[in-house]
Amino acid sequence: MDLEGLLGSLGAGGAVSAAGALSLPAESYGNDPQLEMMWAKKAYDHAEIYFNLISSVDPKFLKLTKVDDQIFTEFKKTFGDMNINVLNPEDLKSEEAKQKWRPFCLQFDGIVEDYNYGTLLRLDCQKDYTEENTIFATRIQFFAVEISRNREGCNNAVYESTSKSKNEKQS
Repeated sequence: MDLEGLLGSLGAGGAVSAAGALSLPAESYGNDPQLEMMWAKKAYDHAEIYFNLISSVDPKFLKLTKVDDQIFTEFKKTFGDMNINVLNPEDLKSEEAKQKWRPFCLQFDGIVEDYNYGTLLRLDCQKDYTEENTIFATRIQFFAVEISRNREGCNNAVYESTSKSKNEKQS
């Protein structure tokens, strides 16, 4: 069964159970395959919603959190030289990168809800979520990169491509 089929197999009851289970601290769990599937579904759903959002609304007008300005400012101070158009996984996952990301992320504890939850992040901002174009990141990393991409016009290609396709279908 493919990932999408597995995720869809949770059903409504599974989604309710997942919501309750996902609100508990991570230390409460081992490597339960059902729980991992619930986390994967939640991350997949979040990614799908976000991509639909940047496909249908001009990204420069999006506000992802109440503290977008603070996230953007701190991200640029700490990671101003990072290429956000096409992320290098090493900029997120290497030991050196983790040493920079850890204090950045922790400053949003209590400010951004679920700041350290896992989510999916596109490596190349001009492409959709695919296995090759996706990396697992924390929620605050996602917000930092995507707020920057939106403000700097990097996500415009996704929006413009979708807008162009809609206009061609209407013609």
